[in-house]
Amino acid sequence: MENQAIIDSFAEFKDEKNIDRVTLMAILEEALRNQLRKKYGDDENFDIIVNPDKGDVEIWRNRVIVEDGAVEDENKEIELTQALKIEPDFEVGEEASEELKLIDQGRRFVLAFRQNLVQKIQEHDNGIIYKKYKDLEGEILTGEVHHVRPRAVIIYDDDQNELILPKDQQIPRDFFRKGDTVRAVVKDVDLRGTKPVVILSRTDERFLEKLFEQEIPEVFDGLITVKKVVREPGEKAKVAVESYDDRIDPVGACVGMKGSRIHGIVRELGNENIDVINYTNNDQLFIQRALNPAKISSIVLDEENSRADVYLKPDQVSLAIGKRGLNIKLAGQLTGYEIDVYRDVDEDEDVELTEFGDEIESWVIDALKAIGCDTAKSVLELSTDELASRTDLEEETIEEVRAILRAEFEE
Repeated sequence: MENQAIIDSFAEFKDEKNIDRVTLMAILEEALRNQLRKKYGDDENFDIIVNPDKGDVEIWRNRVIVEDGAVEDENKEIELTQALKIEPDFEVGEEASEELKLIDQGRRFVLAFRQNLVQKIQEHDNGIIYKKYKDLEGEILTGEVHHVRPRAVIIYDDDQNELILPKDQQIPRDFFRKGDTVRAVVKDVDLRGTKPVVILSRTDERFLEKLFEQEIPEVFDGLITVKKVVREPGEKAKVAVESYDDRIDPVGACVGMKGSRIHGIVRELGNENIDVINYTNNDQLFIQRALNPAKISSIVLDEENSRADVYLKPDQVSLAIGKRGLNIKLAGQLTGYEIDVYRDVDEDEDVELTEFGDEIESWVIDALKAIGCDTAKSVLELSTDELASRTDLEEETIEEVRAILRAEFEE
């Protein structure tokens, strides 16, 4: 019973780690064998009998009986005199089995065994956690903020497992306090040594995709498919959706009446502006939809090099490019094309200088407007010398401006 008493003293590991008794016994046997190898050099001649029902374990050492004084390996051989103390009718050449008690192995052996057992249980626990979250990569989890650090937020799930939401995986407008409930997608699961590290993300495209699944029934049911998501977290996103049922308008179903369905997603993402686009295999039409709200005049595709030259009326250029160039950047990522925008200008049509705000700095435009040059042609009608004398602009700057303006009418 001594062995059982020692094993029972380790019961807190089973209770704390929620390990079933059979698994605990298997780990226990492995930990015991590790210690036997360290003490005796080999464990092949040991039998370990584990009884998971009783929570007991027996350790038997098997040694070959030899003549007194003929022992060469004390672990595997035993003198006849010593063997007869175990069983009075033993003879030389037979195998003697002797039960070992843990308590007789010494305090150091028991402490080392305990430490080894704790380590094995922790490794087992870590393995279960790693597999659990590895299978959840790309899925949304909900947890509670346990600690806010400068470079990461530490979150605990319902099982009190630690999850990490790094600063660079947070939406710029995110602000968390201890006790807050947080939703995020499992971005990655790594092992640092034997400890699993679960990294969450709120900036990953999969987070927005999974929010669509959670918030929009048709997406959850598979009636609408999210084909692709591109994001500038906290600023703007474009989501291409498709329905295989002609009776379902995928964009309308995702947005809802007056934006009712998508409103919760937008709020979750810190008021991120979300464009929902009807997916199509027609690249020209897809690019046109991706550049919404701009109205496209024409598109010239170079499919081999994945380039698209898009022509628009001057008043549509800024709409296509968008604030800080986000609209055209995300449209390119969504369609897989590098998009270049050109103004579609007739030879006899003039263009306001303000329409070139994306290529010419505002202070240069203001300087030209101050001398009455409000349009492209009014600038081109004057020579570089005349423009330089009437403004404070450098000749080099004027030549750059004239080159940009000429290009519009040469296209």
